[in-house]
Amino acid sequence: MATNTFQTQSTPTEDRHNGIVLVTEPSRERLNERQRIEYRNHRREFIEWLSLRGKSPDTMEGYAHDVVKRRAYDTDAFYRWIWSEKSNGYTTAINTDQADAYVRELARGDTSRHHKENVVKSLKSLYEWHPHTDEWNPSFSFGAAGSYAPRDYLTREERTAIREAALVYDSIPSYAAMSPDERNKWKHYLAERQGKPLNEVSREDYDNAESFKYVTLVSVSLDTGLRPAEVGNAKTSWLDIDNAVLRIPSDEATKSRDSWIVSLRDTTAEMCATWLRERELYDRYENNDSLWLTRHGNPYSSSSLKYVLERLAEVAGIDTENRSLTWYSIRHSVGTYMAREEGLAAAQAQLRHSNPKTTMKYDNTPVEDRRDALDRMG
Repeated sequence: MATNTFQTQSTPTEDRHNGIVLVTEPSRERLNERQRIEYRNHRREFIEWLSLRGKSPDTMEGYAHDVVKRRAYDTDAFYRWIWSEKSNGYTTAINTDQADAYVRELARGDTSRHHKENVVKSLKSLYEWHPHTDEWNPSFSFGAAGSYAPRDYLTREERTAIREAALVYDSIPSYAAMSPDERNKWKHYLAERQGKPLNEVSREDYDNAESFKYVTLVSVSLDTGLRPAEVGNAKTSWLDIDNAVLRIPSDEATKSRDSWIVSLRDTTAEMCATWLRERELYDRYENNDSLWLTRHGNPYSSSSLKYVLERLAEVAGIDTENRSLTWYSIRHSVGTYMAREEGLAAAQAQLRHSNPKTTMKYDNTPVEDRRDALDRMG
């Protein structure tokens, strides 16, 4: 594993970018000339991204020079570890299983907790930027002593509370904010939804109508464990309402070359059918097949989904102090409880893991079950 010091040896001028080493001496020793050229350009693109956009890609905000230097060093060490693990050596292709394995190995080392946390941050930046892999969100975090502990996931009770909070989370646009044309479109929709004649739809019906966007976004995620990137990429064509499944095509399947058919609860499918009719009334979905968009018409991201979850937790009365809840907390809860109820094979299928080893991390007994077992043991 890498040590906690930067490389200080001299390097050729072409192997530096803004004073940051692109190809360190340990890496140069492992690569032939053609590999060094390819690796140098790969690294330059990553470092430029860190400097210009890495901190906030949406607002084009980059990291400070010292942070870029730190992350460049950490990721270079990660690549060398991959080359050591591979029988054929050099590659710039990475996958999330490698990051998980690297951090697990790092956890066993004697470096400081601060260094370990920095490495995790560096790898998350690499996976966010890398053009041929998906965003990595580690399933574990370092505890106070640098130990490796499972990340937070929603308990059964919290899953129910979040699902119920979504039922009251949002409403349709207010009557006063609608144009006459918009009111007419919504009037037809409300008449159909409530099973009443057009002339009986009242102002009160507008005010009391609830939107189905957030409840479907949450319910589908609670059923399928959608990754943040998959929420952002989800298309209306993925929904098979009649069979209550989500069909993710191979060219859209995150971290996999296979297409996936994932189960939905019947209630979720019914709500999705209502949402598909409702979404046609919003201008931002015109000529756009995204299943969900933010109020500003953008695909959902990790940060925007984290915001939604935090607001839902407030509505649900879930204490989030000293916890790190993200959209992956929903996914981890699906894996944990599906593995418990139906076994690892079912969890692997529902979470769309190509490698069964990835699913093994969910082969654990939730804390409440272990407490019950202790009570039974006496």
